Amino acid sequence: MTAQDIENAVKAELRRIAPDIDPAEIVPDRSLREQCDLDSIDFLNLMAALGKRFGLPMPEEDYPRLSTISAIVAYIAEKTGQPR
Repeated sequence: MTAQDIENAVKAELRRIAPDIDPAEIVPDRSLREQCDLDSIDFLNLMAALGKRFGLPMPEEDYPRLSTISAIVAYIAEKTGQPR
């Protein structure tokens, strides 16, 4: 799985949680919550969906690190042993 595959999966999960969002317009290095106007519940749902999709624990203490698409992709790549 490549970084692009991970990014596509993240965007697919984001689209399921917030269907009004156009993933193509998301800037990977900008705050996801600000760009997509995600509330706390949406963000928690996204983290839970990604944890399930990738078979990873996504502990709440890691959430501050996961504020952008780029950060989420890097985190998942690191945890799954995939190249970034």
